[in-house]
Amino acid sequence: MSHIVREQFFLLMPDTTRPGRGHGVEIENEDELLQSPRLILRPEEGGFPPLKERPRLVLKQELGDPPEDLEGGMSGYWLVSERLKNAFLAIDPDAFEFVRCDYRLPDGSDGPAYYLCDVVRELDAVDEGESTFRVIIDDDYAGGKFYDLRGGASLAFNKEFIGGARVFRTPYSGDLVYCDRMFRDAIRAAGIGDERRTCGLRFKDAASI
Repeated sequence: MSHIVREQFFLLMPDTTRPGRGHGVEIENEDELLQSPRLILRPEEGGFPPLKERPRLVLKQELGDPPEDLEGGMSGYWLVSERLKNAFLAIDPDAFEFVRCDYRLPDGSDGPAYYLCDVVRELDAVDEGESTFRVIIDDDYAGGKFYDLRGGASLAFNKEFIGGARVFRTPYSGDLVYCDRMFRDAIRAAGIGDERRTCGLRFKDAASI
């Protein structure tokens, strides 16, 4: 019998399953901000490189809708609203880095405050012995291995390695972000998302992927 307890930890990700077209926001000055030879703004090691100016966001209505509180696909980063940024900082301030953006609406007026966001805490906290997934061993991956969660997986975590952290990445899971139940509940207690409307945040039980 599995020792994995469900709904202790979650994958935290932008909700691409919600109805609608998705967001129509682009980084207008992305080419000017890129650090050669990178093809996206986010460095391989994470965090933010020195930026010579603020990222300029534009909403193109032909591409999609205004952004929710959390969106993905922003040159390696999340895009987060000010209220979500404030909630992140209130719950686990050391886990995140942010860069303020200039955001322009289609009529030329200033949009609400939005930030590029990166989860910068990395913990080698997955308990491989208690988890069920395929481990790919290959020197092409950072650290020489990769956790392949395709086709279904069940993750358990070493809590002693996590301590008081509420949200984190792991070295072998690529861009995936994990959080605990307290983090999820605190986000919802802040009025950001519920069972009916996600506000762009999707929480998926890491014990049943």
